[in-house]
Amino acid sequence: MSITYSHNKTKNSICLQKLSMIQKKSYCFLGITTIYFFYGFLGIITFASLTQSSLCRHDQRDALLELQKEFGIPTTSWNTSVDCCSWLGVTCDDILGEVRSLYLRASNVTVNTSLKTHSGLFKLQHLRELDLSFCHLQGDIPYSIGNLSHLTSLRLSLNNLVGEVPASIGNLNQLRYMDLSCNHIRGNIPTSFANLTKLSILSLYENKFTGGDIEVVLANLTGLTDIDLSTNHFKSSFPSFLLKMSSLVKIDLVENQFEGTLDFGNTSSSSKLEVLSVGNNNFYGLVPESISKLQNLNSLDLSKNNFKGKLPSSISKLDLNFIDLSYNKFEGQVPHNFWRVQLRPSQVDSGSVKLSHNSFNSFGKPVEVTDGATLAELDLGSNSFQETFPQWICKFRHLTHLDLSNNHFSGSIPQCLKNFTGLQVLNLGRNSLSGFIPDFIASPFPDFIGAPLRSLDVSHNNLIGKLPKSLINCFDMEFLNVKGNKIKDTFPFWLESLQLLNVLMLGSNAFHGPIYNPSAYLGFPNLQIIDISNNNFVGSLPQDYFANWTIMSLVWDESDIPEFGYMVYSETIDLVYKGVDKEFDRIYLGLKAIDFSGNRFSGHIPGSIGLLSELRLLNLSGNAFTGNIPPSMTNITKLEILDLSRNNLSGEIPRGLGKLSFLSYINVSHNHLQGLVPQSSQFGSQNCSSFMDNPGLYGFEDICRENNVPLSTTQQLEESLSEPEEPVLNWIAAAIAFGPAVFCGLVIGHIFTSYKHMWFIAS
Repeated sequence: MSITYSHNKTKNSICLQKLSMIQKKSYCFLGITTIYFFYGFLGIITFASLTQSSLCRHDQRDALLELQKEFGIPTTSWNTSVDCCSWLGVTCDDILGEVRSLYLRASNVTVNTSLKTHSGLFKLQHLRELDLSFCHLQGDIPYSIGNLSHLTSLRLSLNNLVGEVPASIGNLNQLRYMDLSCNHIRGNIPTSFANLTKLSILSLYENKFTGGDIEVVLANLTGLTDIDLSTNHFKSSFPSFLLKMSSLVKIDLVENQFEGTLDFGNTSSSSKLEVLSVGNNNFYGLVPESISKLQNLNSLDLSKNNFKGKLPSSISKLDLNFIDLSYNKFEGQVPHNFWRVQLRPSQVDSGSVKLSHNSFNSFGKPVEVTDGATLAELDLGSNSFQETFPQWICKFRHLTHLDLSNNHFSGSIPQCLKNFTGLQVLNLGRNSLSGFIPDFIASPFPDFIGAPLRSLDVSHNNLIGKLPKSLINCFDMEFLNVKGNKIKDTFPFWLESLQLLNVLMLGSNAFHGPIYNPSAYLGFPNLQIIDISNNNFVGSLPQDYFANWTIMSLVWDESDIPEFGYMVYSETIDLVYKGVDKEFDRIYLGLKAIDFSGNRFSGHIPGSIGLLSELRLLNLSGNAFTGNIPPSMTNITKLEILDLSRNNLSGEIPRGLGKLSFLSYINVSHNHLQGLVPQSSQFGSQNCSSFMDNPGLYGFEDICRENNVPLSTTQQLEESLSEPEEPVLNWIAAAIAFGPAVFCGLVIGHIFTSYKHMWFIAS
């Protein structure tokens, strides 16, 4: 089972990030501004210094007081004893006293409310700027919004607005900026949008807009510089009319239902377009050569579509800084210009190249990395590259994320990676790499800083040697996966000092020795997934072994979840899930898993396992554990998968396990258990094989009947002994009857055969 982290930012996560920033940031609104006025009296000019703005008009004050009641704005923010132009978030015209700007936030809005048709807000008809982002707004946008005809900026993002945008929005013909993002607005964009000819920035992402013919609505907005329609339900062909707008700098259509082929033939010769994002749609076919018409393009996102074939040679004419072609069907050679990524003077972030999940197979020779290349993220995972580790990557010393996983790269991991002092995520898993795992740190970092590496995956290669102890300096390490190699080492107790470690995968190597050292063992307080299966670990575990594994006992708090319940990196791990290797696309934060299977552990299972109440998967199979199944296991209330097979466990199965409502897979086969199997739906839904080869265990016969599995001789004997009404053949009487006469013996033999047959088919 493979668990995948994803560091790709979705629009959902952006909405959450914006919301989090608003919650955490202390907003400082405009207060009282000292304004100096000239005034004259009786022909004598006098200079005076006023300590406050002009008093706002009474009608403006009354409208604001209405709004205060509607939004539950506290008097600490809007105090009626002072001029309303000095209220938090309110800005007035210095001379006329009209409210020109209104900025409210959740911090000064105490109730969930809707914008009412007769709201005091719509009486502020001189407003130029209105920002009600994250103000707990519900319901529809009222038709009265059209009363604010002087608005140049409208921000209603991060609320719970529903319904359709009213046609009256077209009355706001002075608008230059509109942000309705992160709501639940549905329906078509109203045709009255065509009146917003001064609009420069339009942001509608993360809503439920539909419709197909957006050209009729938007083609007239020739002054647009930035349009974001992402994460909606628009369905049409590629809106090539947008390319005629020479003023456009950014087009974002990500995560919709646009379809068909791309067409850049209408591109304006004076196009200023720098960002084109059409990822996660239904586009298909070849990328046209005409893409080179986008001469100023520096960011291109074609990810998660059905593009195929080779990339056009003309793409090499573009000076791209951000490239995302992942999750398509591209093939052939990677264009050489992808490796000359450089920042433009106006750009702050470093470059990114994402080509994963395609069929690229070569880089072209020789690969030349230009001086000054500032690539920060390189993702070539899940392609068809077949060559030695590309040494030219060493020239990208500013890399923070490097992913070459799921290819056929061979050779050794180069030592140059230790010079990548900013490297945070390194994924080289599922290749054919050999040799030792190098030190990923060139020199010791200050004790209070440490190396920034947070995620390391070199799983499923042919690596040998020991786990490098330099990893102890990676204080921020959260994910470590070396599973499926030939590493020969003892258990790395020193990893316990990495307090942020969430996932530790050491399975299927040649690790050996005990995993408990009284003088060195501290536990893993933040570990939520550990897999040390199929090694040569030995020894017994003390009863308090799991006492300090605190994260596995903490209830999952959904309010602390980034990326809607998943971790944020793109690494994969495989676990045995319900007896089979399976893969997860992402790591669910609620998943807590322990896999100690396939080793040589002995002694009793630690009773402290019962402290891990949030544990979902426990696999201790294929060891030499003895004694009873700890009754404390019944405290693991979230347990879904329990595999204790192929041990030397004895005694009865704790009845409380049958009351664990989430338990869906149980395997206790090949032990020495006895007594009655708990009679519950959880146990009754298992396969017969989950209980086999436990001579004293009974009560699962109905399961075997349903699975058409014959019972063993010993188990059927136990069944017959447990039912006294069943006829029992008297062997002594049979022997006596056999002696006097051969005929009688044959008759008795026939009777014996009949009873034996009925015994073995009894169900």
